[in-house]
Amino acid sequence: MSADPFTIRIFVPDGDPDGVRIIDRMNWTGRGIVFPREKWGDTRKRPDLANAGVYILAGYKEDSDDLPTVYIGQADGVGNRIESHIQKKEFWSWGAIFVSSGGDLNRAHVTWLEYSLISRAQQFGLCRLDNSNVPQEPALSEAEKADTQAFLKEMLQILPLVGLRMFESSRAVVTAKSSEIPGGFSNHDEDTVLIVPAQQEGFDKVFLGEDCWYAIRISGGMLGKIKYIAAYQTAPISAVTHYAPVGRIEAYGESGKYRVVFSGKAKAIGPIPMADAPQGTMQGTRYTSLGKLLVAKKVPDLFPFGLGK
Repeated sequence: MSADPFTIRIFVPDGDPDGVRIIDRMNWTGRGIVFPREKWGDTRKRPDLANAGVYILAGYKEDSDDLPTVYIGQADGVGNRIESHIQKKEFWSWGAIFVSSGGDLNRAHVTWLEYSLISRAQQFGLCRLDNSNVPQEPALSEAEKADTQAFLKEMLQILPLVGLRMFESSRAVVTAKSSEIPGGFSNHDEDTVLIVPAQQEGFDKVFLGEDCWYAIRISGGMLGKIKYIAAYQTAPISAVTHYAPVGRIEAYGESGKYRVVFSGKAKAIGPIPMADAPQGTMQGTRYTSLGKLLVAKKVPDLFPFGLGK
């Protein structure tokens, strides 16, 4: 996607910034309509929804979900298609529709846009797709494909601004400076370690297997300080057992959580058992220093001045 600066225009027809928003850009034939589900009754009356368009429905199936569920579709007469989803799909709370303000998109164009959005969502893995059928890329002439790719590019610049970030790769929020696990035990008091609880399956598959950990809540003031991550394995192990250097921290999903990507393989340590730490001490994320982590004999040694998050 181009890094050139750009301007978009947002019109709020009912005066509610959390309600329906109409989005367009100078010299663009497209129009975006973003709306909460409860405003569909008003949104469906807009005349441009009789045109061909592509749409995205997003929400969370469960309150505990870390990633949003997304359904991507298209129709020639996009309003009628979304009307059917009001009855059949309960998960979505927000919708985004893209049509051509001049009616220039046809069924082949919107099918290609649907195909491209689904492909990008699958590629980046930042949502759970509700689509059971994945369309094949439709045949377009060279000129039509160029025009439709240009339309998609405009959409991809708008979507993150309305909270739909699952169609682009995650960008690093923070790039850590640690590059390897040190061999010595001195001069590490300033290196912050994020400690996360991990169940056995996730620890083996993700922490050790994928060299990352995700769906973590991290306070904003700590983002730039974290240099290492350590895993506290839950019962029956109940101990901090491994740590790894942090390469970068990325936004994960749409709910203010993060993915921590390691810059090297995790290394075994300790183990550092719970011992006499109060029950519940390691149920959430905690912070300590690398110096304390490397010499700790039990969990309370990691937090000598208290157990605050």
